[in-house]
Amino acid sequence: MIREVLKMGDPFLLQAARPVEAFDTPGLHALLADMRETMAHLNGAGLAAPQIGVGLQVVVFGVDRNDRYPRAEEVPDTVLINPVLTPLSDELEEDWEGCLSVPGLRGMVPRHARLRYQGFDERGNRIDRSVSGFHARVVQHECDHLQGILYPMRIRDFSKFGFIQALFPGEEILEE
Repeated sequence: MIREVLKMGDPFLLQAARPVEAFDTPGLHALLADMRETMAHLNGAGLAAPQIGVGLQVVVFGVDRNDRYPRAEEVPDTVLINPVLTPLSDELEEDWEGCLSVPGLRGMVPRHARLRYQGFDERGNRIDRSVSGFHARVVQHECDHLQGILYPMRIRDFSKFGFIQALFPGEEILEE
C-alpha cells in the first residue's frame, strides 16, 4: 500500500526511531512492502520508516535508474535494519540532496565519502558493506531519518539550498 510521506515540520520526523526486536514477522514484511511501494511510486532513492510515521530503525534504498538523480550510479536494492555506520576516513564530499519529506527543494550536503554500514535484513541476516560515492550518501541520508535528522539540518551554506526550478533552471530534474 502506498503510504503518505510525512513532510518537514511534522514533529514525528524529529524523533529517534526504536530498534527492531523481531525479524521475519508478518508485520515487518508488510511494513517493507508498503515502504518499497511508496518509494517506487514517488521515484525515491530510499525511504526510512519514520517518513511514513513508523518509529522503527528500518530503511530501504536502491537506485537502478532514477530520474530524480540522473547522474547517480546504481545502488543495490537493500533493506537495512538497526544500522550502524562507521566512517572509513575523515574525507567529506558535498553534493546535492533532495528528500521525499522536503519536496521541491535541493541542498548541498556534506557526507562521509566512504563508510562501512552494518545491520540486518528483514530475516535477521547480517549485512556488512563498505561503500563510497552515491551509495554512501544514500545510506547516510536514510539513516539520518532514524535519528530525527533531515538533510537541511546538515547544510553548511544556505546559498546552496532552494527550490529545484530556481537552482537548476532548464534542467530535467523531477520534483518530489
